[in-house]
Amino acid sequence: MTSRIKALSEAGQGVWLDFVDRGFLKDGGLDRLIAEDGLTGVTSNPSIFEKAIGQGQAYDEDLRAFLSAHRDASAVEAYESLAVADIQSAADKLRPVYDRLGGKDGYVSLEVSPYLADDTDATVEEALRLWIAVDRDNLMIKVPGTKAGAPAVRTLIEAGLNINITLLFSIEAYQAVAEAWLAGLEARVAKGQPIDKIASVASFFVSRIDTQMDKKIAALATSGDPRAKEAAPLAGKIAIANAKLAYAWYERMIGGDRWKALAAKGAMPQRLLWASTGVKNPDYSDVLYVEALIGPDTVNTVPPKTLDAFRDHGTVAQTLAAGRDEAKAVLDKAQTLSLDLAGVAEALVTDGVKQFATAADSLLAAVGQKRDAALAARTA
Repeated sequence: MTSRIKALSEAGQGVWLDFVDRGFLKDGGLDRLIAEDGLTGVTSNPSIFEKAIGQGQAYDEDLRAFLSAHRDASAVEAYESLAVADIQSAADKLRPVYDRLGGKDGYVSLEVSPYLADDTDATVEEALRLWIAVDRDNLMIKVPGTKAGAPAVRTLIEAGLNINITLLFSIEAYQAVAEAWLAGLEARVAKGQPIDKIASVASFFVSRIDTQMDKKIAALATSGDPRAKEAAPLAGKIAIANAKLAYAWYERMIGGDRWKALAAKGAMPQRLLWASTGVKNPDYSDVLYVEALIGPDTVNTVPPKTLDAFRDHGTVAQTLAAGRDEAKAVLDKAQTLSLDLAGVAEALVTDGVKQFATAADSLLAAVGQKRDAALAARTA
């Protein structure tokens, strides 16, 4: 029987794993998912690396080996040596997918430092440095969809890098980075440079929106607000409605003359990627944010637990383009009730950057401690 995960690919949706770990790579875990489930990508972030490197021992031997050759290395340099090796390994395992699909999929993502989220020039500089360090055609550099991130995207696309724009919560933020992507491609065309090998995804976050909006809805009931009765049916629906309307805008964008001119020169579409698709509320189906957002030219990056759940009992159907009128009604009602989706989205970007920075703090502290212990052992 065809894997339910493979069936998603047949429906036009790439499935990426939101996880990377050295033991998982060495033990053939990624190889099995590629072979058995048709997995087509991998994403990483500071939180994932903090758990993998900072909270375990799988990297300690390689860290010691690196330090034996680079005694004066900082914690950042030591971390990057480990992370880059994992990204290279994942990219190599996905390279046959990349080749088979002509560069349309088969990517692994590595994020720029979250400390740079509000600095356009520093983001560009670090992205270019990481691109050279990893040196794989099927690498995507992750850039946050902040106000400083959008102009960085334009510059990096013009430079020919594959870019994954992360931490997108609002349609307006998505439109800004889509504009940056288009402008970057157009700048290359104006210089006579090719655009057929440049890939990009716009990572639109889902479950975190419902978590915050559901809190607002619950607060209305707790406070006895007369709007509570009208708001209650919106629980668990706002994030999916938001994503569906983002995809509707994507379809209008690729139907326009501006995109068609780029497509005629071989450009690949910037796919919407559904991120934060692990369910946070145990009352909701554990495959809610996969089943509701299936459609062509999209990606769903799922944590291992959600991947296992969908493989076991997920249902594949073209759901993304369905129910747009209902989705618009949900968002209109949320606005009428002053639930402030725009404010929540803006706060989630700030919080997302903060969470990644906190994870980076913990990661670098752990690597620093391991570095100091390794160097002390060598001199003892």
